[in-house]
Amino acid sequence: MSLSDPDHDLVAAELGRDPTPAEAALFENLWSEHCAYRSSRPLLSAFDSEAEQVVVGPGDDAAVVSLPTHAADGEETYVAMGIESHNHPSYVDPYDGAATGVGGIVRDILSMGAYPIALTDSLYFGGFDREHSRYLFEGVVEGIADYGNAIGVPTVGGSVEFHDDYEGNPLVNVACVGLVDEDRLVTAEAKSPGNKLVLVGNATGRDGLGGASFASEDLSEDAETEDRPAVQVGDPYTEKLLIEANEALIDEGLIRAARDLGAAGLGGASSELVAKGGLGAEIELDRVHQREPNMSALEILLAESQERMCYEVRPEDVDRVAAIADRYDLGCSVIGEVTDGNYVCTFEGETVVDVPAEFLADGAPTNDLPMEDPEEAPRDLPDVDPADAFDAVVASPNTASKEWVYRQYDHEVGTRTARRPGDDAAVMAIREAGTGLALSAGAIPAWTDANPYEGARAVALENATNLAAKGAIPHAAVDCLNGGNPEKPDVYGGFGAIVDGLADMCRDLSVPVVGGNVSLYNDSAAGPIPPTPTVAMIGVRDGYDAPPMGATGEGTLLEVGARGGALGGSEYLAQVGGTDRFPDLPDDAGSTVDALATVADLDSTLATHDVSHGGLAVTLAEMVTDDVGVSATVADAEALFDETPGRVVVETTDVPAVEAAAGDLPVRDIGAATADARLTLSVGGERLMRDAADIGDLRAVIERELE
Repeated sequence: MSLSDPDHDLVAAELGRDPTPAEAALFENLWSEHCAYRSSRPLLSAFDSEAEQVVVGPGDDAAVVSLPTHAADGEETYVAMGIESHNHPSYVDPYDGAATGVGGIVRDILSMGAYPIALTDSLYFGGFDREHSRYLFEGVVEGIADYGNAIGVPTVGGSVEFHDDYEGNPLVNVACVGLVDEDRLVTAEAKSPGNKLVLVGNATGRDGLGGASFASEDLSEDAETEDRPAVQVGDPYTEKLLIEANEALIDEGLIRAARDLGAAGLGGASSELVAKGGLGAEIELDRVHQREPNMSALEILLAESQERMCYEVRPEDVDRVAAIADRYDLGCSVIGEVTDGNYVCTFEGETVVDVPAEFLADGAPTNDLPMEDPEEAPRDLPDVDPADAFDAVVASPNTASKEWVYRQYDHEVGTRTARRPGDDAAVMAIREAGTGLALSAGAIPAWTDANPYEGARAVALENATNLAAKGAIPHAAVDCLNGGNPEKPDVYGGFGAIVDGLADMCRDLSVPVVGGNVSLYNDSAAGPIPPTPTVAMIGVRDGYDAPPMGATGEGTLLEVGARGGALGGSEYLAQVGGTDRFPDLPDDAGSTVDALATVADLDSTLATHDVSHGGLAVTLAEMVTDDVGVSATVADAEALFDETPGRVVVETTDVPAVEAAAGDLPVRDIGAATADARLTLSVGGERLMRDAADIGDLRAVIERELE
């Protein structure tokens, strides 16, 4: 990409002259869709971001929310949370693309003064039956595992989805949460002229050049070779040192403001840091510690070399910052200072950039693009044998076990993981506050492909239901909004619909959307991706002892929550064919989720598992263990495969207690846990039986194909 003619003219009019080559490149990257949200910014006002618990909302490197305190001697504790995409890099180089996505979101958490405690990964690939999709899948998982394991931050949750429309453009969305308190909180807003700008971390090389502009264009057929220089290369061992150094710097109160070096590299981080404070900077690019010879000013400005932080530091603290960096074997350069003037960069005695910082960071005009409303499919259901459909749905890579993925992650490092991957939600022990922090992340593209607006509402409700199934009340969310080329009216219409759907459901749930990321131009020769609204949501509960997913064999099984009366977007239709409208969602989603959390927290509740992807068929199959079975009855295939979120299956020893806690929600007695390690299922008078080994074999499709 290069700076477009209209943008060039706008910049020239503001500066009163033509931009220098370095300035033009800076504007090209910082005014790209990836950085400036030119097509999505007009839509994002739909989200509600304010609530009592919100400490730092959208616009910083990460959001910060306060946690309730559940212990008598508990401390006030904040959680920093963020999410980012690394989609195009992960197509070109799946290992490094995914690994550096992890590194980038972790540094976003560091820049708030927080210590990272957990990651989630939400991954989307083309059809699992395609060799190239499996190649990308394996490389991405390996990159996330190697980087996350090396830095000591557990990956505790997420999702994996396969859909033909990701074949030419996979998605890698990674979220991170960290802990901080009021005294340690840092933001990305420069404070005072005269303070120094200090670069700490890896030396700057030529990797990742133009990464922001690369992420703002469709992938070409030769992207895997032609665009490889735009992909960053990660070094997790340096990142681990940077995490610990950042903690030491925060401990000693040496940091006035911070920004990690991500999109657009040093130019992006330093200009945005001072622009947020209404200030400027004078930077000497020659002072930047480099690892490659003869780097140009433009390369130093825009390289997206990883594991680097830009700090605002008081002059009297610079030597101490350098000493701490040296202790952790990290490079450290005093590259300039904060000023009252323009954003100015010099190189070899020549001024190469001299522009107003706020114009560079925030001056990009938005796009006014046409939209076409999506259409919904009619009802055309096939006549299928329930047993055959059951096997097909349970064995689908979308609903099958993801153990092959998460067993590669060290999900217990840090000793906070109370509920591990593979359950509805992870639960982290925040002992400082006596609070359980539940995490759920993901999206189901078949839902938003079938109906972008209702599907996005369902994605938000599904993540909230996951939290409620572990007894947690939804507390805050961040989103990663992925779409295709917004210049296509049908694509932009679908994208607008997922924004509105997500915003409306989060409002209904009283969940503030406190930050996020937008990734557009996810188009390739294979076409656009489905509109994909990944949600990472946190919930809170008193203590960390949540009910398990697997049945215990001692109680009655109840389905709590309303079915939606349709199968649109379901895995059932994906497997057997046919179409349908999207199911109806609960009228009062907030009350629904609160009631489900209350049910999960009853003393008589032995196990809970949400009903969503794959419907009751998958929920019941997953509740069977090597020691415990399930016997259940449902009316018909629609009841078995309905994926409407806002429902859980509860194993209980006290049915009246569940009915009382559920309030107005429907409660259906569907069967009981048994001692025979077998699923016995009656569907409209037809009976099927699958023992634990059969179910395990059906659900092991990913492991079987990849090992």
